[in-house]
Amino acid sequence: MSHRDVIIACDFSSAAATLAFLDKFTDRKPFVKIGMELYYAEGPSIVREIKARGHKIFLDLKLHDIPNTVKKAMAVLSHLDVDMCNLHAAGTIDMMKAALEGLTRPDGTRPLLIAVTQLTSTSEERMRRELLIDAGINDTIVHYARNAREAGLDGVVCSPLEAGMVKEACGSGFVTVTPGVRFADGEVGDQVRVTTPARAKEIGTDYIVVGRPITQAADPVAAYERCMAEFAE
Repeated sequence: MSHRDVIIACDFSSAAATLAFLDKFTDRKPFVKIGMELYYAEGPSIVREIKARGHKIFLDLKLHDIPNTVKKAMAVLSHLDVDMCNLHAAGTIDMMKAALEGLTRPDGTRPLLIAVTQLTSTSEERMRRELLIDAGINDTIVHYARNAREAGLDGVVCSPLEAGMVKEACGSGFVTVTPGVRFADGEVGDQVRVTTPARAKEIGTDYIVVGRPITQAADPVAAYERCMAEFAE
């Protein structure tokens, strides 16, 4: 089943800038991503404020540590009413299982938990030269996705270019969340594995995460609506 939604990456450095941006949206309440910059600047209060305004939240902190530490951190994050959070698949199956255990509340509820496979700024050449990973990038991403599925996670973060192969390997119900989405007439920026919203829809990914093409647009609401039209509607 495809969830298909656009998540706006609110990569701002302050609550004031973030809330001023969100104030522009009067007709819809977009799904938003709160990443490290904003969370480290403002702490849990910004999560609560944005949730109180009616937005779904993807808390993008990419936890990666020993299993016990990640379990305890996820237990803390479970008290925030977010809809999705993540960690690095490179932390091993044991770490992912511990994270899931920590995130699950006493009543059995929890946010979606997804694992980062490889960052969209990582090329295969860099992966081989700097990380000493000799397997191809596609094989690595699919292997990490299978590990995440084995650990009981709901899905992975991958580029749109790998979403199809992840679905094929892990099943159509395994969620794919894909950054690295740019309009066909836009700038690529610092990401190297990118595609358009329309192409991401064709590939079959569930969520696209879009930052600068919306947040730095002359008309952010129009850019968001364009993304929704091309991908989700």
